Amino acid sequence: MNRGGRRTLRQDLPIKAEINVTSLVDVAFTLLVIFIITAPMLQGGVEIQVPEADVAPLTAQTEPIIVTVQRDGRVFLAETEIPSEDLRTSLPQLLRAAGAQTVYIRGDAQADYGEVLSIIAAVSHVEGITFGLIANPVIDP
Repeated sequence: MNRGGRRTLRQDLPIKAEINVTSLVDVAFTLLVIFIITAPMLQGGVEIQVPEADVAPLTAQTEPIIVTVQRDGRVFLAETEIPSEDLRTSLPQLLRAAGAQTVYIRGDAQADYGEVLSIIAAVSHVEGITFGLIANPVIDP
C-alpha cells in the first residue's frame, strides 16, 4: 500500500541499460602509452652504427644468425658477446641448434676493417652456410 501518495522505490529509479566505459577507456589509453614506451626497448640486438649502401632489404625464409662487430672490436653472436677466436667453434654449434643456413655480419661503420675481415673469414670457413653483410639502405632526399 502506498502511503501519502509517495511512489515505491522501484518506481522512482528509471532503468538505464548503459555501460560506463570511462574507466575502460582510461585503462586502454594507459596500456597504449605503456606499450608505446616499452616497444623500442623490447627490440633486441646490439646497438651499432651500420654504414649506408645501395642495398636491397633482407629476405630470409628462416631466422638468420647475426654476428655483430662493434666499434671497439667486441664480437656478438646473436646477442651474446664472445671472443672473436671462439667464433669458429661457436658458430657451427649455434647453426645446428637453430637450423639456420644464413649468417649476416653487421659491422659498425667505425669498426676496424681488420676485425670485420677476420669475422668474415671465420664465417666463410663454416661449411653449408651462406653469409652476407648488413648495411642501411641509402635514402634519397
